[in-house]
Amino acid sequence: MISGIDRREFIKQSAQTAAIAGIAAVAGESLLAAPKQVFKISLAQWSLHNALFKKELDNLDFAKVTKQQYGISAVEYVNQFFKDNAKDTAYLKEMNKRAKDFGVEQRLIMVDGEGALGDPDEAKRKQAIENHYKWVEAAKFLGCKLIRVNAQSKGSYEEQQKLAADGLRRLTEFAAKQKIAVTVENHGGLSSNGQWLTGVMKMVGHPMCGTLPDFGNFRISREEEYDRYKGVTELMAYAKAVSAKSHDFDERGEETQIDYHKMMKIVLDAGYRGFVGIEYEGTKMSEPDGIKATKKLLERVHDELSKKAK
Repeated sequence: MISGIDRREFIKQSAQTAAIAGIAAVAGESLLAAPKQVFKISLAQWSLHNALFKKELDNLDFAKVTKQQYGISAVEYVNQFFKDNAKDTAYLKEMNKRAKDFGVEQRLIMVDGEGALGDPDEAKRKQAIENHYKWVEAAKFLGCKLIRVNAQSKGSYEEQQKLAADGLRRLTEFAAKQKIAVTVENHGGLSSNGQWLTGVMKMVGHPMCGTLPDFGNFRISREEEYDRYKGVTELMAYAKAVSAKSHDFDERGEETQIDYHKMMKIVLDAGYRGFVGIEYEGTKMSEPDGIKATKKLLERVHDELSKKAK
């Protein structure tokens, strides 16, 4: 027979045990229900280019807005929005501080407007390579892992491959010393031809040089467009980052031009498990709504594909 004191202690211990068991059960259920993470989401600054160009948003506030408004913890910068601050250590320190304050990882800098890395003119090509140095150094200062560049050139198919490979190789050799990777996006011209760009990667032949496949940039010329699914499949062999381009969505929340389910399966089938950057470029929705719609779609696709990955 249990005494009154013992009974009270027994009831107390039983309640504690039940509570712990309940917590464990809930935790176990949530762990079982939670999909395995197969990729992470970042936000490309270009998604807010209208707000940034109009000065409605300041570059220094990008990390804060990314975390607070969109619940995303990794950013991809565009050099255009702090083009005069590449060597301004005080400014870069402030970027670091704000990113740290909000728990945001600074992933990469997309570099434009610094010259053609495959320029046929040796002096201009050398200048373009050296123009990129400051962005490699800025990326290093910000704790980024890579920069994104363009493979612009002129001439025949083969000539442009050789020239672009030369510029990329020389830039990569500089960047690799600072442990910064150099990636090339399919960004118009021959760079939007998957076979051409993978050929360039083979010519460069450096582990710190790779691609940044963009789901939408496969327009080679006004008359010619490369198959986007074929292109991404080819470029994933060298991918160090991925850009999820979006323009518009239907009533089901699907992107109207790109099959995200098919595209992300290509990405994962290539063995990629890194960040996928949202890059909303549409005009029918506001930039904030476009970012949220893209994120929602990526999260849905993630859950779908992660279950298949178990």
